[in-house]
Amino acid sequence: MSFDVTTIWAGVIAFVIFMYVLLDGFDLGLGMLFPFMKDERERDIAMNSVAPIWDFNETWLVLGAAGLFGAFPMAYAALLPAFYLPILVMLIALVFRGVAFEFRFKVHAHKGLWSKAFFFGSLFATFTQGVVLGAFVQGVPVRDGQYTGGAFDWLSPFSLLTGVALVAGYGLLGATWLVAKSTGDLHDWAQRTAIRLLFAVILFMGLVSAAVPLLDTDIAQRWFAWPNILYLSPIPLLVAAVGFELWRSLQHASGRVIRPFLLAMTLFLLGFLGLAISLWPNLIPPDISIYEAAAPRSSQVFLLVGMLALLPVLLGYVAYTYWVFRGKIGDDVGYDH
Repeated sequence: MSFDVTTIWAGVIAFVIFMYVLLDGFDLGLGMLFPFMKDERERDIAMNSVAPIWDFNETWLVLGAAGLFGAFPMAYAALLPAFYLPILVMLIALVFRGVAFEFRFKVHAHKGLWSKAFFFGSLFATFTQGVVLGAFVQGVPVRDGQYTGGAFDWLSPFSLLTGVALVAGYGLLGATWLVAKSTGDLHDWAQRTAIRLLFAVILFMGLVSAAVPLLDTDIAQRWFAWPNILYLSPIPLLVAAVGFELWRSLQHASGRVIRPFLLAMTLFLLGFLGLAISLWPNLIPPDISIYEAAAPRSSQVFLLVGMLALLPVLLGYVAYTYWVFRGKIGDDVGYDH
């Protein structure tokens, strides 16, 4: 029995990347909110809310890169040189952020310094991820499987726009996470901050959605030609509906409220779906498809067996961890190794 293993692999990598965006996005968002919190006590609470779970999140990033290398080696070979500089900055920022996370709890005399380090590590990691996303969407010049552009082709007004947009998006995830996990003044502040960030995210989603069809006539045709415009119109309508419901839930957020966080994740899901529709089936925009970039079928099948065995274990671990550490976090909760 034959099956389309290449499409399955594209779906697996998309799922893994989306899991990274969701699970690392909200703790990166928390880091970017640090300077706006009242004092170090509130920052302690925010950091303690992610301390039991944050170490695992980069696993999805590594898994996505490994899957891309194994299943779509041409894409890996072409995309990595195209984005060397922003990816290098992202990795340095993630390392710097990890060091700041650990040292902040150990070096009490310089806690404020490490709080700033955690903020800048989170900010640069998020911004460069957004820049890479924008540069990927606008297209990568490739000839004979090799990147043919320059070292700074990733830098453009559109990629800078998506970089700032992702900062707002991760900030929203972080604020809604705090709404669910905190109490008292911090909860109320997170609620107000989430409402402000929601309006920023909706604005950026509108700007990016308007800009993407201008990058490629094929994308414009896909969204606006008849009858596609009829079939795809539910997506922007759902974005508006979810955004409105998130605003309503934040207006009345009290007690143990996970709904705003779930709705914020749903906004990300809809944005991710919109990009997938715009680019499918191209893995290297604008015109190299998943089938052209794919490894031999035998290699993909061999790797897929291991990946499909691994994913339930990872998902089970994530579900168990979040279940164990569910509920609100108080001032008396500490972090130590």
